[in-house]
Amino acid sequence: MKLLTLPTIAMLLAASIAPLAAAKKEVVGIPLTARGEELHDKYTKQLETLRAEAVAALPAVDEAKKTRFLELRTKWNGLPKITEETKPADKKTIEETTEQLQADLLTAGEALMADLTPLLSSNKLDGTLMRIAILTHGTPRGLAEFAQQGPEEEKLLEKLFADEPLMRQILEAGGANGGEYGEAMQVYDAILKASERAREVGSIFQRLALGTSIHMPWLQTETKAVKLDAEAEAGAEVPTVPLIDKKKGGVYGIVYRTETGVAQVPRYLHYEKAFLDGELDPAFKDMNTWECRFITDSEYSNEDLAWTRQMMRVYRPDHITMEDYKWRYVRFIKSDVPYCSTQHDPSLGTRPQMEIALGGICGRRAFLGRLTTRAFGIPTRASTQTAHGAMSHWSPDGWVICLGAWWSVAWCGPQSGLDFLLDSQAREFDDYQLVLRAQWISDALNEEDVSISPGKYGQGGGFWEGLAFVKKQLIVKKAEVEALELVGGMKLGESDELLGDEEGKEIEIPDADKEIKVGADGIIHIPAVACYSPRKSSDRILFLNSWGGGYQLHYSRLGQRPELFKYRLEVPADGEYELSAQAATVSPNIEVLVRINRDEPLPFAMPYTKGMWAPTNAIRVKLTAGSNIVSITARTPNRGVSLKHWQLKPVK
Repeated sequence: MKLLTLPTIAMLLAASIAPLAAAKKEVVGIPLTARGEELHDKYTKQLETLRAEAVAALPAVDEAKKTRFLELRTKWNGLPKITEETKPADKKTIEETTEQLQADLLTAGEALMADLTPLLSSNKLDGTLMRIAILTHGTPRGLAEFAQQGPEEEKLLEKLFADEPLMRQILEAGGANGGEYGEAMQVYDAILKASERAREVGSIFQRLALGTSIHMPWLQTETKAVKLDAEAEAGAEVPTVPLIDKKKGGVYGIVYRTETGVAQVPRYLHYEKAFLDGELDPAFKDMNTWECRFITDSEYSNEDLAWTRQMMRVYRPDHITMEDYKWRYVRFIKSDVPYCSTQHDPSLGTRPQMEIALGGICGRRAFLGRLTTRAFGIPTRASTQTAHGAMSHWSPDGWVICLGAWWSVAWCGPQSGLDFLLDSQAREFDDYQLVLRAQWISDALNEEDVSISPGKYGQGGGFWEGLAFVKKQLIVKKAEVEALELVGGMKLGESDELLGDEEGKEIEIPDADKEIKVGADGIIHIPAVACYSPRKSSDRILFLNSWGGGYQLHYSRLGQRPELFKYRLEVPADGEYELSAQAATVSPNIEVLVRINRDEPLPFAMPYTKGMWAPTNAIRVKLTAGSNIVSITARTPNRGVSLKHWQLKPVK
């Protein structure tokens, strides 16, 4: 067995420890000042020195095992792609070859990992490797551009490089978007100054503060940020642009223009308050830093997030408490956002109020799905697909795609859906630390990255990079982790078809809450759930627990056919009454039909309440002495309406 000696390794790496400008492509952006040039030289020399130290400390690698692994990786890189034009016989051959090659790669990778686990399990080199990772990811040029702004900016980077626990937390969470570590530290520092709770290291507040900072590393006043959400104020779809990262570890996000872009400090404080007020999902408190970065990065305003939580608590509380986390919060998109041509009408209210009221195609529905989950503190990402907008979000059992096709045809910015899925699965296990160290060693050796793009997923990259990728696959295989099934896949994501499980959960409603009462003034008070028909929920009529206590009835926009719900009233004498209700709607121009006994049905207009409880206007109806039947329904198609109670007031 032939081993590579340290002198041989050093000789082979001589080229990779050359000046960084030649070794790593640096994006030239802001011109460097005289101080900037000094800082650029400083960071470049630091990186060269650290790389030399790391290389000298690395043990020998079994040459035969390494050669075998690299040969298999080369074959993997050359696998032909299956397209629509691929003949069935060729497709079968490619699939069989791919399966066998995958198995061989895992075997070869496992053999190497058996030798390298002592190295990758040790934190002895972490201080050096983490600094290398940040310098490589951020690039000396990029860090110099930030630090040249002034002494405070220099100090922020010095503070980062002096704080190993903080570096570890940042790198374990995927690094700073775009390699903008200085900007991330600037945001983080601003949040810490604004919130005492965010200074509690290890708390959910600190994790959220850091996740926000590294995922959105530009302050609102930062002129190089590019805002993309101005069109939303005029009612247009909000375009997003993938943030091209400088190194593989970073996670991709949205770039905002400055004028009305999301300001990170108020965004963090919004979630801190919402959590303290008990408005977020129970799982929020346990989110790690990596997960937190996908919570606060919403295109919608803080006011929109607050309204969404309040609206759903009033209008569809069942979607907040449903046990199925794959559908929790997102089910609202299927139930109440119609699939139809996308239109705009700013008179309907804020951007989300308008979008929900009008409905739209897949893109708008995906945006709203990300709004409803993030509003309650659930990590969420865009999962764009060819000619289709979808979304993915966290659940206790793993990340899941909603309203779209499988991970293999999805991407988050330039990141392949499969790459994100694999990374999210592997992160759940302690061995993921070995993956990170292999990637950090790759940075020390200045290797090329394994591709994360949809078209070349898992291809390319140097030895350590390829080994890190295969180690993630080994982690997932050993743990027998399986990806969750699609939730409301492509067909249902682009339609208003029923899912087949719309029938509401049965709840016990005490008789006292269904009692129809007549006041001393003769006003008849009717709880919405006091109907004698139907007795249980269907796909159209739902009996729900109200968020603040009590019960409510929801007449759904989806359902096979119109349904009636009926009330039986005892009236002492003939007379006219004004019928009104307490209702909540998310769309204008809603009308139900009210029929008294055998009279002709009367149209009854529901107000556009933007999801909040509000009284309706009254209509006059005639009741007779004795028993009366009040029947209510709506023509199809209709929009949903939630009802708290009815009132019949005698006309004097």
